[in-house]
Amino acid sequence: MDWLQILVLSLVQGITEFLPVSSSAHLILVPVLTGWQDQGLAFDVALHVGSLSAVLTYFRHDILTMTRSWVQSLLTRRLDSESRLAWAVILGTIPVGLAGLMFNDFIADTLRSPLYMVPGLIVFGLALGWADWKHRGQRDERQLTWKDVLFIGIAQAIALIPGTSRSGITITAALLLGLSRDAAARFSFLLSIPVIMIACGLQTAELIQSGIDTDWPAMLAGIVISGISAYLCIHYFLEFIKRIGMQPFVIYRIALGLVLILVFA
Repeated sequence: MDWLQILVLSLVQGITEFLPVSSSAHLILVPVLTGWQDQGLAFDVALHVGSLSAVLTYFRHDILTMTRSWVQSLLTRRLDSESRLAWAVILGTIPVGLAGLMFNDFIADTLRSPLYMVPGLIVFGLALGWADWKHRGQRDERQLTWKDVLFIGIAQAIALIPGTSRSGITITAALLLGLSRDAAARFSFLLSIPVIMIACGLQTAELIQSGIDTDWPAMLAGIVISGISAYLCIHYFLEFIKRIGMQPFVIYRIALGLVLILVFA
């Protein structure tokens, strides 16, 4: 990869990982539209490490508080709001973990064509708009019940389909349950932490087994650029949705889906 490709892919990953627009769809599309060769597994790992570092840094105080309460809950078997939230993140991760074990190879081999992304982009984009318009409320993420968490977790598993967007469908599910926009987004971002960790671990194991030579300067650049852009994206996205909402992302998803139909059909 040259440095332009490194910069573009890192920015695309950092900006789209936490927006409800499907980062996987954009990372698949960039090489298709530019004619670049696939960036390879090692660079994918670097980009996800950057995204992970961003969300860990941004929510570091919340994560520290949740972790302390979670450990305390193991010792006392009593739950407060912070330990409940920590357990909610764990429970919400189980469905996508099981779905990944069962269907990841099929999805990776069969559904990575640009046209397969169109239904996910448009259908789940419309669902996001409807949930934001009709169902959002004032609950926060610490008021979720276990049934609510399971519902959001099952929704997250559907995001394995390219074009769906993990953040988009989990925010949609949370809005349908009456969470506020920023609470839905915060819980979605917290849910991303174990998911990205699992993905990085699996990809790293695959990378080690493959014995592929690693371009360490490119890896480091990808981590830094994707990490900084993802951090800024989280911050400004949370501010943006409080004032404007999800509708601009709905319009973007529909427009992108229509462009894909025109270009690839």
